[in-house]
Amino acid sequence: MDKLNGNSLDLIKTNIEKLKELFPNIVSDGKINFDMLRILLNDEIDDSNEKYQFSWIGKSKAVRFSQLPSTGTLLPCKEISKNWDTTQNLYIEGDNVEVLKLLQKTYFGKIKMIYIDPPYNTGHDFVYNDDFKNSIENYKKITSQTNRANPDTNGRFHTDWLNMMYSRLSLARNLLTDDGVIFISIDDNEQANLKKICDEIFGSQNFITTLIWSAGKKNDSKYISVSHEYILCYVRSIDTLVEKQIIWRERKKGLEDIYAKYEELKVIYGSNYSEISAGLKKWYKSLSDDNPAKAHSHYSLVDEKGIFFADNASWPGGGGPRYEVLHPVTNKPVKVPSRGWIYSTRERMQEMIDAGKIYFGPDETYVPCIKSYLKDREMATPYSVFYKDGRASTKRLRDLLGGMYFQNPKDEDIIMSLINLTLTNKDSIILDFFSGSATTAHSVFKMNAVDGGNRKFIMVQLPELCEEGSEAHKNGYRNICEIGEERIRRAGKKIYDELKTQYEKAGLLANDCINPDELDFGFKVFKLDSTNIKPWDGSIQLEEHNLFDSIETIKEDRTNLDVAYEIMLKYGIFNMPLEHLFINEKEMYSIGDGYMIICLDDDISLEDVVEISKLKPHCVVFKEEGFEDDNVKINATYTLERMGVEDVKCI
Repeated sequence: MDKLNGNSLDLIKTNIEKLKELFPNIVSDGKINFDMLRILLNDEIDDSNEKYQFSWIGKSKAVRFSQLPSTGTLLPCKEISKNWDTTQNLYIEGDNVEVLKLLQKTYFGKIKMIYIDPPYNTGHDFVYNDDFKNSIENYKKITSQTNRANPDTNGRFHTDWLNMMYSRLSLARNLLTDDGVIFISIDDNEQANLKKICDEIFGSQNFITTLIWSAGKKNDSKYISVSHEYILCYVRSIDTLVEKQIIWRERKKGLEDIYAKYEELKVIYGSNYSEISAGLKKWYKSLSDDNPAKAHSHYSLVDEKGIFFADNASWPGGGGPRYEVLHPVTNKPVKVPSRGWIYSTRERMQEMIDAGKIYFGPDETYVPCIKSYLKDREMATPYSVFYKDGRASTKRLRDLLGGMYFQNPKDEDIIMSLINLTLTNKDSIILDFFSGSATTAHSVFKMNAVDGGNRKFIMVQLPELCEEGSEAHKNGYRNICEIGEERIRRAGKKIYDELKTQYEKAGLLANDCINPDELDFGFKVFKLDSTNIKPWDGSIQLEEHNLFDSIETIKEDRTNLDVAYEIMLKYGIFNMPLEHLFINEKEMYSIGDGYMIICLDDDISLEDVVEISKLKPHCVVFKEEGFEDDNVKINATYTLERMGVEDVKCI
């Protein structure tokens, strides 16, 4: 019976296998023959001593560190989770570099969007202090101390930040789907450096743009009031987006107000379209210049099909065809545009007239136009520069949590717009591994509430301690994770209650509304820790007093549920549902509707093994010392394989 590997995905081995697949003739005695690889790549090898590159002290260590497997695990915390048995959302407390390593097997190439707001390295923010030798122990040490800073008096001010970011972004790239996208918020301190390492990790060809968010005036500078920050945007593969003909569009702002006014005027004027049009024009004029609806004031004409504006019907650039078109009322030839008609033939123009898509003026002296309906032009290419007052999100979060725990939280509406812009698949997974106040989770809830989607989130946050004397600490929060988790609970409840009220008010029309009971407002909490399995824990030193303890595989302070989730994690099926069951009064777990059976009970008999085999799982995992005797252990593999079980492992 083979033993299960206790490490996370071996990225070095994975990359080597990809190389072997691309260049099978570079393998010599099981190793990579770099001389042959150089020959095959020919002129693409850069042998020059001087080359364009971005380097700093510790970069090579950061690269190697990102490739090293993790032996840690994620412990389930049902007591602080919400809707544990049904939710697909995850909140993970831990050092994100270790968590990203642990997520590789299950989520490799499955994350559709990543949004992160990493520490801005201002000299006051916490900076993750990686230990390349013992990450789990280092993580425990960090989270038992007060926050640390990376003051700009430190000679490694930029170096430490770059080392921290490089390894995490390298791991994050692996998780993206081929058409996936990552957004990274940053300010002036590291924007230039971040752009360089992202060009290297994601490829400069996959850079989309740098979004600029103006969040309102700040009067805290001697020279220029910096009122903006950046959001770098990269895709996993621009070639995939081109191949799939994926384009990004966002819904124009202010449309809801326009449609609401239109419906109000219809009640007043019925089918008197000229009066409705006049009412719309008057309403547009009454709006303030910063009202988003005013940008669409040219959509002021109305017919039986809706709101439209009179678009140009002439040939672009000039030299278009010229033919006679009769006015439908005067029956006289209308004025031909100076550049000629946009439609190449008289017959095509008549088709558009018959379809009611040509707008004529009062008489033939006016040039006809094309009716461009608002309902057909609701989507637009997004702008790279946008304004959203940052004070609004701060106030909303303060009202939601009942205290000012974050000075500059991200705006959930902005992240929601990024989700809406790039994710056409409503079942996508969104990852944020610098979760902070959990704004991204809040955004996912809001987006699903708008269109009934089933998007799922994975939040990862280091449990940084709340400083003693802070408002958060006074209100009972020990660390940032506790605040983030509470925000998710309250945001979910608030959105659920609002939807429920709308749904119940709709009555017989409720089918046209989103039923909040069909949405996922829960989340499972997991905490990073050392492995549950003694043989997998390299930090345990066998001495005379604990020599016989090694007979017991599972650590004393861990539960079978802890171990079951670690097995799922290391096997790469962490996203599958887990069901607790008993077979012959023996406790077991069924993973993925019977895909895997995990049996961690003692005194397993051959009869128990036979009953397990009847469930027809793909794989079964036992505890090595859990069998009645060695004879049962030997026959268990044979019995299961004979019954069609493909994979039998032990820990």
